[in-house]
Amino acid sequence: RQGNYYWSNWSEGQGNWNCRNEAGGRFSVTWSGNNGGFVCGKGWRGGSGNRVIRFQGSYTPTGPGYLAIYGWTRNPLIEYYIVESYDILAPGEPWTLKGNFSSDEGDYDIYTSTRVNKPSIEGTRTFQQFWSVRQQKRVGGTVSLARHFEEWSRRGMRLGGHDYCIVAVEGFTNGTRTPSGQASI
Repeated sequence: RQGNYYWSNWSEGQGNWNCRNEAGGRFSVTWSGNNGGFVCGKGWRGGSGNRVIRFQGSYTPTGPGYLAIYGWTRNPLIEYYIVESYDILAPGEPWTLKGNFSSDEGDYDIYTSTRVNKPSIEGTRTFQQFWSVRQQKRVGGTVSLARHFEEWSRRGMRLGGHDYCIVAVEGFTNGTRTPSGQASI
């Protein structure tokens, strides 16, 4: 923790991931990958689905990865993403399109995917991933979590109890594609 914020920094494999926890709600990261990936960012532990997140900054990625609102729930164990920007989506698992929706914050496509025997906040598990992917990329704006969670619920995508939620930068290797870039959020 830093003040009112929760800082998360996870990585696996080989690569150069330099995530920096800065003052207040700020963080920055530079990355270049060989094999593996990272997720780092700043946000909140626990909390409800009513949070409205405002973020801004710079994000210049190359290769697979995301700038996203990222979080986990328990019971059920769900890893979720509200993707705001990216260079190459390149999901690790097949995505299933569940629909789309529009709000005054933007237009989003909704997907699900399943991770089998992969790292999670509860160790190696099989779990679902929920995705909202913004159709018009941006590096700054407002995200109302409740709107996404309601749209997911309408499609049978049920979250559990919230563990943490952060504004995150992720980069990962997918086949021959390796990530690099820099961000300041």
